[in-house]
Amino acid sequence: MSRHSASNDGPPDNSALTYRIAVTLALVLAADALFVAVVAYLLRPWLLPLLGGRSAAGQSLGGLPVAWVALVAPVTLALAWAQLRYTRREALAAADARPVGESAYPDLHARLRRLAQSADVTPPTLAVAETDAANSFTVGDLRGGTVAVSTGLLDALSDDELDAVLAHELAHLQNRDAAVMTLATFLPALANDEYSLFEEVSGPVRTLALGVALVGGYAVSTALVAAPPFGVESLLAFAGFVAFTVLFGGVALGLLALPVAVLSGRLSRYREFAADRAGALLAGDPAAMAGALETLADDAPSRPTDDARASDGGSPGVRSGVRELCFLPHSIADADEEGDAPLADLPVEVETHPPTEERIARLRDLAAEGPESYR
Repeated sequence: MSRHSASNDGPPDNSALTYRIAVTLALVLAADALFVAVVAYLLRPWLLPLLGGRSAAGQSLGGLPVAWVALVAPVTLALAWAQLRYTRREALAAADARPVGESAYPDLHARLRRLAQSADVTPPTLAVAETDAANSFTVGDLRGGTVAVSTGLLDALSDDELDAVLAHELAHLQNRDAAVMTLATFLPALANDEYSLFEEVSGPVRTLALGVALVGGYAVSTALVAAPPFGVESLLAFAGFVAFTVLFGGVALGLLALPVAVLSGRLSRYREFAADRAGALLAGDPAAMAGALETLADDAPSRPTDDARASDGGSPGVRSGVRELCFLPHSIADADEEGDAPLADLPVEVETHPPTEERIARLRDLAAEGPESYR
């Protein structure tokens, strides 16, 4: 038995990876569907007429109202699509990674294009973060993905090692886990106050959104108690609705985010092994991948003891959701800017990467098998 077989026997299996991806995606969609269903239930006095009245809403398929399923399913998919786009944008913004043209990094573009052709994937967008922290990550979407690398990584690695890291990132697109992991980081980051949905919205739009939320909340609370508008009973119901949302909304979000964080953490650990192996075979040099891991691990920043968000008056700081997507388990941002891990305040520790030493050992074993056995 191999010295690193304690956590996972043998090389990563594609069917096992596909299973983990499917289960994680199903859990994220189930959490979104639950949220949509609750909102739809609260808005049922207005939705019932749109669904054809009580008789239409009462039609059932296996005991489940067909009209409600027809409403919840597409809204859930639209919500997931919006989360994916938002998280992709925020991850790149958090790392300060900007798309770069071929004129700025011709060699890097050529490497990525050559490896993408070998992997039979659409060449992703290339983004570069101007930081000394040597790392990389990939965010996926329905159309492809974006590979982000830091200038520190470009400076630290040899040509063969850089090819291996780029091949690792492309393997996440090839294995189709990049989009699922990008989506799965949304709820944990939101529960950890790393994402503020209106952070970048202008003042008037934010005010309008708040006004719509208050009017909608008042209408919902009034409808729930069947009270006449602007009466004492409706005002009390609205006050209770606001208090309940403030007191229990965060708890409910945490309860939804916790299983997503745990399951996505397990997927993340497994997918790193899979991408290491697939990337090493794609680049044709497992030893170069192992060397890249050793080089970058030696240069990795130590984990900060203080929350960066507390040191600057409560600003969001660097979102740690990027860390879950990175080649190594630290942010692509500098160490003194890095924040807490998602759900750090909850009684659970979610490891998002396997031990680097184990990843290196597996790659050394693969390299020892010789080119004829893995090419």
